[in-house]
Amino acid sequence: MSDVNVVHERKSRILSVADAAASVADGMTVGVGGFINSGHPMSLVRQLILDGRRQLRVVGAASSGLEVDLLIAAGCVSEVVSPYVGAEGLAGIGPAFRKSAQEGLIRVFELDEAHFYAGLRASAQRLPFNPWRAGVGTDFPRVNPALKEFRDPINSELLLAIPAIEIDVALLHASVSDAYGNVQHNGTRYGDTAIHAASSKTFVSVENVVSTEQIRANPLATSIGGATGIVRAPYGAHPYSADGHYGPDTEHIGEYLGAATSWLKTGERRDLDSYLETYVFTAPTHSEYLSRVGIERLLTLHEY
Repeated sequence: MSDVNVVHERKSRILSVADAAASVADGMTVGVGGFINSGHPMSLVRQLILDGRRQLRVVGAASSGLEVDLLIAAGCVSEVVSPYVGAEGLAGIGPAFRKSAQEGLIRVFELDEAHFYAGLRASAQRLPFNPWRAGVGTDFPRVNPALKEFRDPINSELLLAIPAIEIDVALLHASVSDAYGNVQHNGTRYGDTAIHAASSKTFVSVENVVSTEQIRANPLATSIGGATGIVRAPYGAHPYSADGHYGPDTEHIGEYLGAATSWLKTGERRDLDSYLETYVFTAPTHSEYLSRVGIERLLTLHEY
């Protein structure tokens, strides 16, 4: 009998925060999207801490924010791949990143922004490396021996071979998606699309899940098609901003910075552990976290 008339219904890709984060295992390479104080998938980041993930190789953004610093502070990270970890206008460098790098608690894969995108591009193209001119004649190959000088076979020009930055799981945050993983960012996409292209799996938390008809009404706005999984997470980037939805919660970011800086300066983790206990371990779901932050605080973030 012919099955030509059989209709196969598409399967929803909506997952809980816990189910999405469960795709990350100890020792994996995890890409975390966003840019400095904007667009980080914080509900998923906190879940990694709650799950007790360890020995992660974290690929941050070209300019990472304190989401990477928080993962380091929680003991989740063995290596960081990013040109920068900090909080623009609030902290020149992440305090947990600084302390852990200085004391050899984590490895740092040294590279600049151009090298970072070249490595992601090599992974997306399924190539072992991407050639690049910038950095030839500098100390980059000495500081990071994974960046190798070579003579190209066409013009005999000296170039750098930037190894592919291969990512097991990417965690991103965006404005909206439909139930089938068709994601649209608001405004800039930062480096999220490059991280997605370099990854085997991509999970995106979004402010709103919308109809497929809304996505199809403006197909050019679709930044990621067919993400592995979608997480409903209003305020999912807090305490960082989500373009078009809310600004950064600088008071809350300052609370974390104070706790992490205390650890940096004194070696005492009391304030840092108190922060983690308050906002992660005793608020284990995204809704409990938002309740802990408070509706009054969240509503003020819409004021520019």
